[in-house]
Amino acid sequence: MAALALSMLLASLGTSIANIALPALTGAFSASFQHVQWVVLAYLATLTVSVIVAGWLGDAYGLRRMQFFGLGLFASAALLCGVAPNLWILVGARAIQGIGAAFLMTLTMALMRETAGEDRIGRAMGLLGTVSALGTALGPSLGGVLLSIAGWQGIFLVQFPLAILALVLAFIALPQGSPRETGRSSGQRPLKTKVPFGYLTANLLVAAVMMTTLVVGPFYLGLGLGLTELAVGLVMAVGPVTSIFSGIPSGRVVDAWGARRVLGGGLILLLVATLLLSFLPHTIGVVGYALSIAILAVGYQLFQAATNTAVLAEVPKDQRGGVSGLLNLSRNLGLIAGASAMGAVFALVAGTDELGHAPASAVGAGLRITFLLAGGMTMVALLITRRLSR
Repeated sequence: MAALALSMLLASLGTSIANIALPALTGAFSASFQHVQWVVLAYLATLTVSVIVAGWLGDAYGLRRMQFFGLGLFASAALLCGVAPNLWILVGARAIQGIGAAFLMTLTMALMRETAGEDRIGRAMGLLGTVSALGTALGPSLGGVLLSIAGWQGIFLVQFPLAILALVLAFIALPQGSPRETGRSSGQRPLKTKVPFGYLTANLLVAAVMMTTLVVGPFYLGLGLGLTELAVGLVMAVGPVTSIFSGIPSGRVVDAWGARRVLGGGLILLLVATLLLSFLPHTIGVVGYALSIAILAVGYQLFQAATNTAVLAEVPKDQRGGVSGLLNLSRNLGLIAGASAMGAVFALVAGTDELGHAPASAVGAGLRITFLLAGGMTMVALLITRRLSR
């Protein structure tokens, strides 16, 4: 579990640790922001498009073997990032690192499902949810410390020894000699995967809702409520901190009550939280916003632990890698949709693309309508999963 948790932590850390270095990179390489932002975009793009292939390769050649490959690729790319002599080599190395991260995110979930006991699957999935939230939340703060001590290179070089440690732990701890180690035998025809489209759709919708909070939240807190940048950062930390502390308990609840029941409960909490976000901040201000976000984070962790447990329990062992890839793909597509489509809705209701100049009333109206729409999306996800349960 430690080996797999560290693998998931690395992949999540890679998504958020580089953002804080973008201003330093513009100066180091004398490049525009539009160019240096590819350091972030290249990682996310290759991560998104590679998860399906990573899962298929895990099913075909063995989850353990492909996990080693992913860790080695991630470590090598991190080292190349740290010594990159120009921006475009750095961008290329980040793209390679994103491919390695796709193996880590996808195969870690499938391996965790295989290695955890039947009565601990929910807790195992909850642990992955916790370390994923921890990596995303830790990235900016750790990146800031490393940037001040070792420059932008330190942000990438620190990932190299961590990946090597994860590789050593995985080599020592992951079981050997099972059919999963060698993949499918050469004479065995692969089974047709029963793709859980209902769960994937719900996963996409919920991920879009969660990304909406990251896109809309800073504008509402800063412009709608007039908070300082420091205060905005502290309030925005409520969600990740709540996710960190609720991940493992959510998994325990799944083990105790069953994945399908907890899945519905998580979506109900998400629905309640989106409706509260539509109205509560307008009545009691920042306290209402923080309370709503905390409820949302708990609901999301319950949903994630239950969804991952339910989906991976319903597929054959030799197809868990591919289905894990589909789960990650649907989540990433949801994040993209939340950042683009829901952000566009917010700007449209606020009445301007220049949100920095929008009045507080317009920003508040944008928050209300955007989260009412998010509530509708959550309701659709709830209806889909209830139909699957029946």
